[in-house]
Amino acid sequence: MAPFAWSGRSDGDGLAHRRFWGVVAEPGSGRPADAALVGFASDEGVRRNRGRVGAAEGPGAIRAALASLAVHEDLTVVDHGDVVVDGEDLEGGHARLGEVVAAAREGAPAAARDDAPLTVVLGGGHETAYGSHLGLGLRPGLGVLNLDAHFDLREADRPTSGTPFRQIARERQAAGLGFDYAVLGIARTGNTSALFDTAEALGARWLLDDDSQQVEPAVAFVGDVLAGVDEVYLTIDLDVLPAAVAPGVSAPAALGVPPFVIQSVCDAVVASGKLVHLDVTELNPRLDVDQRTARVAARLIHRVITREAARRRSA
Repeated sequence: MAPFAWSGRSDGDGLAHRRFWGVVAEPGSGRPADAALVGFASDEGVRRNRGRVGAAEGPGAIRAALASLAVHEDLTVVDHGDVVVDGEDLEGGHARLGEVVAAAREGAPAAARDDAPLTVVLGGGHETAYGSHLGLGLRPGLGVLNLDAHFDLREADRPTSGTPFRQIARERQAAGLGFDYAVLGIARTGNTSALFDTAEALGARWLLDDDSQQVEPAVAFVGDVLAGVDEVYLTIDLDVLPAAVAPGVSAPAALGVPPFVIQSVCDAVVASGKLVHLDVTELNPRLDVDQRTARVAARLIHRVITREAARRRSA
């Protein structure tokens, strides 16, 4: 797909007027990147999962919402464009997303793996997560923290937006690696007993949406998760948020987790120093109202990127 045309509000020249669109560079520009964006234009997984399609338009909507946000920090973001799922070829899209994420993590040619930019994938349905996994590779000590109303541990004949973490579990176990998976925001009404049984059998941990309404218990749960892993892949399914905040998703939440709680959880992950990858999924612009969902997605991404960049500089 043609590169996104980054533009936005301009109040004048100079750093005092800097906005997100002004800190984005193309790959190969020679500027060391703090973060690398990759879009995954896919809703084939949502279609297979019998959801409401339109998430393929999510990456562009998130970029548009990011563009005019003010940036107060020293920041460079590289945009690698979109991986587009052609027709029903989700499996091919997953492979290509994995390749782009892996390449983006290499950073500058001389950069060590530990100096890789924070990779940020803009979904796309939550099938995005399996492509993120392919890009990260089978890393020992990696944990997955999913902010989501659903486990996405379904068993199916082919991948969908409901299967990615079952796929990841299977591959990690086959390689002799542990599957450290935790979900915050689980709705009992959105997951069958079979899915709870699967989560328990896989050793997953979860915090129900009922128990995630306040910052303290949510951050305590995440702190326990972070203590047991060396690195963390943070994945945010926007349907974890209340429907009034995030109406533009395939399955809006009747309760959801308040945005201040989600924001505090993201802050805790960044402060741990263990974050290696972020993806934000399930934005469906066709269903959005006044760009509410795109705006909250952009706000979360902006917060994680800028705080992670500041943490790395101060380390």
